[in-house]
Amino acid sequence: MSSNSIALRLSGMFTLVALLVFLLIGGALYQQVDKGLGLLPEAELDARYSVLESTVGRYGTPEHWVKINSKLKLLGEEDKRISFWISSGDPQYEYGDFTPQIREFANGPLGMRDLQLPGQPYPLKVLVSQFPAKDQRPPLRFMIGIDTETFHQTQHNLLIALIGLAIVGVLLASALGYWVARIGLKPLIKLSHEAQRLAPPLRAGRLRLSPLPPELEQFVDSFNSTLERVEQAYSRLESFNADVAHELRSPLTNLIGQTQVALTRGRSAEHYFEVLQSNLEELERLRSIINDMLFLASADQGSKATKLTSTSLADEVATTLEYLDFILEDAQVQVHVSGDAQVQIEIAHLRRALINLLSNAVQHTAPGQVIEVQITVEEHQVSIGVANPGAPIASEHLPRLFERFYRVDASRSNSGNNHGLGLAIVKAIALMHGGDVFVRSDRGMNTFGIHLPV
Repeated sequence: MSSNSIALRLSGMFTLVALLVFLLIGGALYQQVDKGLGLLPEAELDARYSVLESTVGRYGTPEHWVKINSKLKLLGEEDKRISFWISSGDPQYEYGDFTPQIREFANGPLGMRDLQLPGQPYPLKVLVSQFPAKDQRPPLRFMIGIDTETFHQTQHNLLIALIGLAIVGVLLASALGYWVARIGLKPLIKLSHEAQRLAPPLRAGRLRLSPLPPELEQFVDSFNSTLERVEQAYSRLESFNADVAHELRSPLTNLIGQTQVALTRGRSAEHYFEVLQSNLEELERLRSIINDMLFLASADQGSKATKLTSTSLADEVATTLEYLDFILEDAQVQVHVSGDAQVQIEIAHLRRALINLLSNAVQHTAPGQVIEVQITVEEHQVSIGVANPGAPIASEHLPRLFERFYRVDASRSNSGNNHGLGLAIVKAIALMHGGDVFVRSDRGMNTFGIHLPV
């Protein structure tokens, strides 16, 4: 399985968490037990001393001292861990094997102390006490020692047990974590299999597994939304390709047909000139379509307007009207401009958008009527609306008028230079400047325009 597996990653996280928990709990437990084991030798010495204290301190005659020696010897034989020493100025009142080290230790401070004997891995815990003189015996130094090897061995065994349990616990947590992760990821695996069955021909397919955890439901909703957008884009692409093929086929058919007719038999130079003139018009139309398609393709790739210049919209509208002067004169329409605003815009693109908007308005305006160009400043944007009098446009057409090759009247599909990309280019230019387009049809006026950011 890949090292990038989510199940392995979750298992690793479970392992780290388990290791941390075991270290914290095991460390705290070991500290508490170690502290308790450290007090056991002292507690046992205190218990022994409390039993022997009255016996040793009560008697001071040699006869009684013999009995005390016998009792201490018996106690030492019963428990090999326990050692007794009695030190005094009179040899007959002493007990135990004294070495110089033990003699020096006996003369040291009273209380609980550690005595490290040569050759012993662990020290003896020794309680040193003193008894005053009584009857015939002198003052005594009484010592009870206990071997701590058993306690240290218990501590060592406890540490080994805790480490072993921690290792087993971590391995178990890792295995269980991997198992739990695999179970938890089953819905995701099913989603993966479901997604693999969505082949390109099944564009309408969606992920429909249920019920799902809330996190995966959100993922499925996002994925289905993406599929829907892909489907819409694919549909638009299919429609665009079909429209492009149709638009290019008409001028190509005209070119081929006119050329074939001209070549059927000998023609005059004047006739060939007319044919070439007609073919040139069709070629110009083809070039216009191709240039517009390339511009829209560039806009679809996210191109932005960069050569921004602060300019007056009213001045740019006036310049555009001068360019369209002959077209307006032939159409016998007038244009009235109102309002003005200063904006940052790429002038060449703005003029192209204005030419397309005004050409669209002129094309649908009857002779003798007036086109209104309104420049309106709003809170965060400037609107340029081009309104022409004309027949109302049905509401179902309004949202699609800025789509490529879309026409309300299909019979006008090949009229003049109208190849159905003018308004689509207007929308692309608006988007390149961070704006948008709008269209309205009411009160006998059809208004097309763009919003530009202030």
